[in-house]
Amino acid sequence: MIVWCPDWPVRAAMQAGRLPADAPVALLRGGQVHACSASARASGVRRGLRQRDAQSRCPELVVQAYDEAMDIRAFEPAASAIEAISPGVHIVRPGTCALAARGVSGYYGGEPNAAAVIAERLVGLGIDDCRVGIADGAFAAEQAARRADQQDSYVVAPGGSADFLCGLPVDVLGQPELVGLLRRLGLRTLGDLAGLPEKDVATRFGRLGVLAHRLARGAESQPVALRRPPPELERSIEFAPPLEQLEPVAFSVRTTVEGFVAELARHGLVCTTVWVEVHGESGEVSERQWMHPRWFDAADLVDRVRWQLQGGVGAGVPLGSGLASPVVRVRFVPDAVASLADHADGLWGSGPDERIHRAMSRVQSMLGHGGVVSAVVGGGRGPLERQTLVPWGDRLTSERDGALPWPGSIPPPAPATVYPRPRPAAVVGVDGRAVGVSGRGVLTGEPSRFAPGGDALLPVQAWAGPWPVDERWWDERSARRLARLQVVGVDGSAWLLACEGGQWWVEARYD
Repeated sequence: MIVWCPDWPVRAAMQAGRLPADAPVALLRGGQVHACSASARASGVRRGLRQRDAQSRCPELVVQAYDEAMDIRAFEPAASAIEAISPGVHIVRPGTCALAARGVSGYYGGEPNAAAVIAERLVGLGIDDCRVGIADGAFAAEQAARRADQQDSYVVAPGGSADFLCGLPVDVLGQPELVGLLRRLGLRTLGDLAGLPEKDVATRFGRLGVLAHRLARGAESQPVALRRPPPELERSIEFAPPLEQLEPVAFSVRTTVEGFVAELARHGLVCTTVWVEVHGESGEVSERQWMHPRWFDAADLVDRVRWQLQGGVGAGVPLGSGLASPVVRVRFVPDAVASLADHADGLWGSGPDERIHRAMSRVQSMLGHGGVVSAVVGGGRGPLERQTLVPWGDRLTSERDGALPWPGSIPPPAPATVYPRPRPAAVVGVDGRAVGVSGRGVLTGEPSRFAPGGDALLPVQAWAGPWPVDERWWDERSARRLARLQVVGVDGSAWLLACEGGQWWVEARYD
């Protein structure tokens, strides 16, 4: 049994954008129309058209980018509703799902009755157009669903899939290259293709041709993979009367988070990213995503609730992240879970050092969420712009993508000590004259001695560079032109210098 909701991507996009039901809408993917509404099709818009061609046919066309993630999320309530009727559901794509017809039809007294129950349930969710097809295989059942009337079903008799499919055009195979080749060879219906010997089809069309040949004969052998309903891992606690103080809230959620962690462990899982929602009495919601370098235990989750509610003013009310009234509910939603085996300590202590994490978390609980940070090296040219300070426990991601090309950036390794403000320096040559950088990005002399940070001149043991940088030359206010030089002194110290406007500066040091 296939349940098909026509124009589902468009329906989900219109619901998210609150567009009128009769609005002409087209969703673009890769610059082409991926799906369009019925009113857009009435104006000549078709799937596969370029945006300009589609808009020329329908000037009032509402164009949006196709969001697959939103499409999947929007279909989840419908899949869950069908799953409540039949225990096993396979989502073919958002808007189309398959289930075993035998079990559900036996319970409801026949396949048409079961289809009517499913349609009634989806109508209750606001889905006013769903169609059901029943056949021996998923492909034939989907074609049957596409020929059913609105809120109705089309049943193919057992063993009759081949006869049902023989008159359908080869376009229903959904493989443009293969369909075009079949049409050029005069094979215009599935019956024409099914009449060919399978051996000849395999020789001429290969593996895809054999699969299409089996579908055309109604002999598909791929089983329907029924999904398992995900376990209910969310936990929440409600307060009556509402709580106005921070510590009572943190104390009250402890039992809830212990159950949250225990339920995850029962499924062999740990939570590495969690959403914490705090609901106020006035209806406002403070929500935030928290990450963990390892995985959350009960104490960690209590700390996150405390940090989220910190920063309140007046009357002891926990004003955090926009919450301005007493707390009535706290909810924990696991956003990312992983197998417990992947995070367990190794036999010889190969897991993360729990003592370090506990010490950092303890200091963080006293100083606040941003009181303990880790440095992450990302993309950029200068050492200061490459570093990002991430609060302890959050995912170590940089603000700039290090994989992008950064012309003028210095080669690795990155310096260990980066000065917030560059210090004056000096570089002189063998003749005692100051060394500079020409307009072509070349040193005016060979460095012989240098003074890092205004110290006494130190003989140069080795140097590398320069690396010229010409940043934002199109913006007069933020334009910057400089060159960086790596220098190693005879005492073994290594420095990163920068020459800008004829003046040398110390930006960082290699420890």
